[in-house]
Amino acid sequence: MFFGRSGKDGKRKPYRFEKILHDLKIRIKLPDLHFHDLRHEAVSRFVELGLSDQEVAAISGHKSMQMLKRYTHLRTEDLVVKLDRAMD
Repeated sequence: MFFGRSGKDGKRKPYRFEKILHDLKIRIKLPDLHFHDLRHEAVSRFVELGLSDQEVAAISGHKSMQMLKRYTHLRTEDLVVKLDRAMD
């Protein structure tokens, strides 16, 4: 899925995410960040953008709505804005 540029042999090889993520965690000073944390964040932001559960599940690969909901973490401030709009 994620391939780098062609090497001297002309072939494209997959990125080594472990090294890239390790270097990134050091640079941004978040040593406990895991690649899976990014999935949680993406699912939550997709829901906030208004994508349906089915659309988010198709993107994230979740097989059940129960697992999708487990990964969805909505921001309180965004919920407050939506509630305020509903009250107007």
